[in-house]
Amino acid sequence: MDRPDLGALFAHVTRRLVDAEGPILAAHDLTMWEYVTLSSLGRDDAPTQLVLARRIRYDKTRLIALLDGLESRGLVTRRPDPADRRARVVSLTADGVRTLAATRTDIRAMEEGVLAALDAGDRAALLRALPRLADPT
Repeated sequence: MDRPDLGALFAHVTRRLVDAEGPILAAHDLTMWEYVTLSSLGRDDAPTQLVLARRIRYDKTRLIALLDGLESRGLVTRRPDPADRRARVVSLTADGVRTLAATRTDIRAMEEGVLAALDAGDRAALLRALPRLADPT
């Protein structure tokens, strides 16, 4: 029997995860793009808003409104870039770090439920392989 295409399989898994994340994000008063932004900034500050937009693959003109919302809620700060006063360096605040950690904890718990369908070896193999497929460089 022929297996389903990877695109179809990934689409089904992605839809399942997105559907399960929706209520978690709502409980933390975040949109998916706000969570993506906080997650990126949780790895390291964005040297500029433009770099952040590229990093998360989000339209740079729409990013301003997203960051305005996060900043008004005290989750991120933007400060002038010392190398270019027109550019802004974006960072998480302490509240942003706490919000990201709490949201991520709840998402990881949901993911554990999804991954429970796999035995330990398959789970470990999947978690090793996915980052390589996501960014093959």
